[in-house]
Amino acid sequence: MTEVGRSWSGVLEIDVALAGDEAGCRALAYTALVGEPRVGDRVLLNTTALAMGLGTGGYAMVVALPDRLPPDPTGPGHLVKARYTPMQATVLGADEQDSPHHAVLRDADGVDGMPVVTADLHSAVPAILAGATQRVPGLRVAYVMLDGGALPAWFSRSTAELRSAGLLSGVVTVGQSFGGDLETVTVHTGLLAARHVLGADLAIVAQGPGNLGTGTPWGFSGVATGEAVNAAAVLNGRPVASLRVSEGDARERHLGVSHHSLTAYGRIALARADVVVPLLPGDFGARVRAQAAPLTQRHTVLEVGVEGLMEALRALPVRLSTMGRGLDADAAAFLAAAAAGRHAAGLVGRPRRGAP
Repeated sequence: MTEVGRSWSGVLEIDVALAGDEAGCRALAYTALVGEPRVGDRVLLNTTALAMGLGTGGYAMVVALPDRLPPDPTGPGHLVKARYTPMQATVLGADEQDSPHHAVLRDADGVDGMPVVTADLHSAVPAILAGATQRVPGLRVAYVMLDGGALPAWFSRSTAELRSAGLLSGVVTVGQSFGGDLETVTVHTGLLAARHVLGADLAIVAQGPGNLGTGTPWGFSGVATGEAVNAAAVLNGRPVASLRVSEGDARERHLGVSHHSLTAYGRIALARADVVVPLLPGDFGARVRAQAAPLTQRHTVLEVGVEGLMEALRALPVRLSTMGRGLDADAAAFLAAAAAGRHAAGLVGRPRRGAP
């Protein structure tokens, strides 16, 4: 290791010299797993993401400091995440018996009508937050992170910065993901923890950074978005579906409303949700509205204005990027997410339809 770079919650960025490679590379160390590297340390690296040039993960990853291993974990907690991999981590689950929150989550049976915004991509999280907090300043918003992308929540620098800015109340990592303020076994207990432990007024459910797709109708990690709608409804939440929209994606299946959203909400989500369609201008806006129209067969499709949302997005303390495109290159992507946040914030405290 030759130099220490940036750091944020749970992560240290370092420069590493490689044998036979004058350029070296950047690497990330999750300090809770491997310890804290120092200049001069030998580091064992996994270079898969670097070699593949992954847009959200183009780093080498520190596997170990072979000359200075961290102490063996002593607890608390007995949930194992990233199970049966060399980097499996033992964490204290909010829903396990040794947790101080166990009794609360054992007895909780719902989220009291809390709005739950679901999104395909991690890049939507800051934008949803911008729309929600612009409408209701001071809103307590929790992020429930699925395991379809990055498993360590630490990888998300934007999440750490949003927390530091006081815009995000906490992160709950569910399934195989880990490193949040709270750990839970399922998205269901993740939503319950967001509501009853973090005291959230609103929750955002999305996968961590990174997204897996295969160009097939069912082979993409965002199918979990539809299942998250079902989980929110089962727990007496108010599901709000954020559409994955793009005006900059060259792939026809993602131009306008992505097929990921149409599949997740149109075929996988069995419970009814509010599907938010942003009122975008011109022919592109008309395309988005037409593509979303079939979702009325299963959901309540609502058109939401985007006036003032660009200002809210530009005011965020994090850099916005989706599939390598920033706010100016693909404004529709972020406006669609912010519109969902705007609508969801308006549901806070309102009785659910059909409630006594």
